[in-house]
Amino acid sequence: MGTTQPIRSKKDLEQFMTYYKTVKPNPRNYTLIVMGIHTALRISDILNLRWNDVFDFENNCYRSHLAIREHKTGKNTVIAINLHIKEALINFRQTRSVSPEDFLFTKNTNYQIPISRTQAFRIIKEAASGISDREHISCHSMRKTFGYYAWKQGTPPALLMDIYNHSSYQITKKYLGIGQDERDDIFLKIDIT
Repeated sequence: MGTTQPIRSKKDLEQFMTYYKTVKPNPRNYTLIVMGIHTALRISDILNLRWNDVFDFENNCYRSHLAIREHKTGKNTVIAINLHIKEALINFRQTRSVSPEDFLFTKNTNYQIPISRTQAFRIIKEAASGISDREHISCHSMRKTFGYYAWKQGTPPALLMDIYNHSSYQITKKYLGIGQDERDDIFLKIDIT
């Protein structure tokens, strides 16, 4: 079994992200993937989200930020809810009648119990079925993909270390999947003269 990798190809990422929107429509699964790609949260933290984490029932509006205590590290983190997440949540919520304490990602028959990590893995693997490097895709790929694209768009590695709560740049570098192909790209594109 290979190491989990980020989804590096833009075409593969688009296909992965829209699988449950266009190929096999499922608002819950689509929202799960959107949340995973856009929050950099571990799947255990995503599966523990409840509707009151993302929606303010008292004021009848979506929250601007997601504030959670990470399960693995015990650290508090605050994540801005971007437009992609909000749109997915709006569409998803239209398919359900939800209460504040209901888990976000549940079976359609029981909103009090989140789907399992195994079920989340199956959802991710199915969405990855048509992409080129599907063998190395898992739930953790979403977290790594966020960092990879943030890094490619110029986010400083120190900031990514902070987002991930990593203790060293080596861990973050491994997460981002920075390999020989990225190094080669720099050497081939550099124009010093």
